[in-house]
Amino acid sequence: MKNSVLITVKDLVKTFPMGKSEFTALKDVNLTFAAGEFAGIVGPSGSGKTTLLNIIGSLDVATKGQVVVMGKAVNELSQRQAADLRNRYLGFIFQTYNLLPVYTVYENVELPLLLLKMSAIERKKAVLGAIEWVGLLDKIKSRPAQLSGGECQRVSIARAMVKEPKIVLADEPTANLDAKNSHNILQTMEKLNSELSTTFIFATHDEKVIQYLHRKISLEDGRVVADELIENNR
Repeated sequence: MKNSVLITVKDLVKTFPMGKSEFTALKDVNLTFAAGEFAGIVGPSGSGKTTLLNIIGSLDVATKGQVVVMGKAVNELSQRQAADLRNRYLGFIFQTYNLLPVYTVYENVELPLLLLKMSAIERKKAVLGAIEWVGLLDKIKSRPAQLSGGECQRVSIARAMVKEPKIVLADEPTANLDAKNSHNILQTMEKLNSELSTTFIFATHDEKVIQYLHRKISLEDGRVVADELIENNR
């Protein structure tokens, strides 16, 4: 599966209305992502990183152009079909964690599996495995308010990885973390990328994240200005 193309972005344009005019967030973006990549969309705030990630993840739609994810043209999907694509193949990691405060670690990680046809035994095995990956088995009954920021982000990684998605989209995943927790989180994601060949795509301007990337795609004012492979010298 390594090197097979999972995502194709072709002539992508995204505009947003602004009063009587419009703002163009993405301008003629062309990219492909292969299985097993550990790539980052890098640029300053307002460069279009999150917008591009959201369109790839079918959370938003392009104004022009095409995005194909796992063989599906995202712009042509109904809301239900887009939700099915996300449920089956995509995992999301956000800087704000998005954990449900009344749920335990176990229950938060189990949530994505409740949308899939899995038996209770299969769910339990997958949830425990994902929580073990991120080193939080001792916190399994804790709620988010009882966890540190780093632990909350590890729960969100476990939730993203529990169904072993083909693609994980991570939007500024270290923005609310100190340096030590950031490196722990990134090492966890790098390990999952290596062991499961999961494709990780980050939207970031954090130098700590950029150190870990194997591919760096630079955006400026909605355009791709550089796309380079990085030889990791950490």
